[in-house]
Amino acid sequence: MSAQPEYPVDPRVRPIPCTIDAVAGALTGANRMAFFAEVGSAERGQQLDDALRKWWMEALFEAQPGRTRRLADVAAGHRLVALPDEVGEG
Repeated sequence: MSAQPEYPVDPRVRPIPCTIDAVAGALTGANRMAFFAEVGSAERGQQLDDALRKWWMEALFEAQPGRTRRLADVAAGHRLVALPDEVGEG
């Protein structure tokens, strides 16, 4: 059995388009700098697509209120809920 945090998704968080400008605008501080470094050194094609997708997901995670607290809870094993064994298989 696996577990996931029991936090609801905040419907007030707006979606972030998967574009370089949108992702850069959504990231902050060191993450934004790392994003520009990785995207700037990526070659056109799959490497660039992979870097953009990775940082787009990070921007989505950053946009969720309370992320730092949730990560701390997960690391400490607090506020987790059990998932059925079938979830994630495939």
